[in-house]
Amino acid sequence: MNKSKKLVGIIVLIVFCTFVSYTLYKWLRFGTINGGSIIFSFIALSYLLNWLNWGDHNGAKDKDELERHIETQSAKIGYYVLMIMACLILFISEGVSNLNDMKNYPLLLVVGLTFVTSPIIEFIYSRKFKN
Repeated sequence: MNKSKKLVGIIVLIVFCTFVSYTLYKWLRFGTINGGSIIFSFIALSYLLNWLNWGDHNGAKDKDELERHIETQSAKIGYYVLMIMACLILFISEGVSNLNDMKNYPLLLVVGLTFVTSPIIEFIYSRKFKN
């Protein structure tokens, strides 16, 4: 890894730590949650993890068979983890276990969409190759 790639990784790490620290400071000091800094923290964390995995913050460019397999399996597992996390956040944030008592309809729709997104994409993708 050359010096410029290491420098980018260090900058991304500093940016991530800055956003997380700012978010925690605002929450602990003022009791407010800053949504923008949370989103930017996750974006910075994504860049940082790509840099740690592939040595590049945008991901690997020249991928061999093993790297493509890793990426495909990681995407499938990540999809199911995201589905479970969305369900957990819905039930924890609403504080109810009955679906009819929930009031956060946008989050309920997002959770519902997590169940149908993968089958719809697989259907469209399979139609592309079967025709």
